[in-house]
Amino acid sequence: MQYLLLIYEDESVYGSKMTGEAVNQVVAKHMAFGQAIGAKRLGGAGLQNTPTATTVRIGADGNQSLHDGPFAETKEQLGGFYLIEADDLDDAIAIAKQVPVYATGSIEVRPLLGQGERKAG
Repeated sequence: MQYLLLIYEDESVYGSKMTGEAVNQVVAKHMAFGQAIGAKRLGGAGLQNTPTATTVRIGADGNQSLHDGPFAETKEQLGGFYLIEADDLDDAIAIAKQVPVYATGSIEVRPLLGQGERKAG
C-alpha cells in the first residue's frame, strides 16, 4: 500500500534563525531517513515556504478565485512530503515516526485512494 507522509512544521525556524550548518544537519537527517527506509521510499521533496504558494478556491456556486499564499493560516505549514510503500497503516506509522523534524511538528499519514484504508491498531 502507498501512503503520503505530510511534514508540517513551523517554517519560521528555517528563516534567518537557522545557520548554514543547522540547515546542513536537517538535510543530513532527511538523507539518513531516506537511506534507512530504503526501497520503501518511492519519492518525496521539500517545498518552498508558504509565501510562494498560490491557492485556487472553488466556491459552492462553482466560481473560482485565486489567492496568494496557503489555503489556511496555521502555526505549522506543509513543508514537504514522502511517498512510501508500506505493508499496512501500522507499518506506515512506524516509518512516519522516523521522519526528522527540526524542532516540533507533525507527520500526517494518508493512504492513497484505492489503497483500502483501515484504522491503526
